[in-house]
Amino acid sequence: MLQIAIEAARQAGQVIIERYPAKRDVTSKGYRDIVTDADTAAETVILNMIRERFPDHATLSEEAGGSDIGNGYTWVVDPLDGTTNYAHRIPVFAVSIGVLEGGEPLIGIVHDPLQGQTFVAERGKGATLNDAPIIPRNGHSDGTPISVSRVEDFGHTLVGLEWGRSDETRRRALAWLRELAPRCGTVRALGSAALGLAYVAAGWLDAYFHLALKPWDSAAGMLLVAEAGGRCTTLTGEPYRVDSPGCLATNGLIHEELLGVMGGGC
Repeated sequence: MLQIAIEAARQAGQVIIERYPAKRDVTSKGYRDIVTDADTAAETVILNMIRERFPDHATLSEEAGGSDIGNGYTWVVDPLDGTTNYAHRIPVFAVSIGVLEGGEPLIGIVHDPLQGQTFVAERGKGATLNDAPIIPRNGHSDGTPISVSRVEDFGHTLVGLEWGRSDETRRRALAWLRELAPRCGTVRALGSAALGLAYVAAGWLDAYFHLALKPWDSAAGMLLVAEAGGRCTTLTGEPYRVDSPGCLATNGLIHEELLGVMGGGC
């Protein structure tokens, strides 16, 4: 499964890159929600590979939909996380593939095709970042082990966030930001939840929060954070699950302080 997940993410990334210079075919799915021809083409590549090798496994994908998360294996796919960035040629987007076993993360892959970076996590085996253009045929990542940052001084933290789509979600995000911005080091809005979580795992962000995630946004990234030594919870501090909309991911050292600071905006 790890080998197929990595290969599928890489092949989907190649499709995305090949279409990157071309004129966009953009369709609206809803309020502040778009899809491009690259999303659907990359998704087809991924789902075809999964169904060919694991026909008895369930799939849940952003564009194609799919099964509910059950007791067996479920592949949770975002073929292009950061579609708005992609459509505007902002180079921050990724392919995200998570494999759940009984609803719990087993494998997580976040692949940034422009940077050639593949973040890989397996339950109980840590997290790595592979910058090499080719994954070995045995399917295992030979990447460098990654770990969350060691920043403890909240005034020096770099925090990532997303705005969400609905007006109410944005109002809530602003309320949190009013509490957070005067106290942290600085804040970045990335436009890709998968990369936001991967960056926490790699120690590039000290924390990341999102108020309205879908399973395909977080299935891979939440495992990356956990395997890199970080912590993911809901916005009120309960253990985060893949079907939870609100997520706070940190290096663990600043988690309780950040929950307390942001509590003023709830």
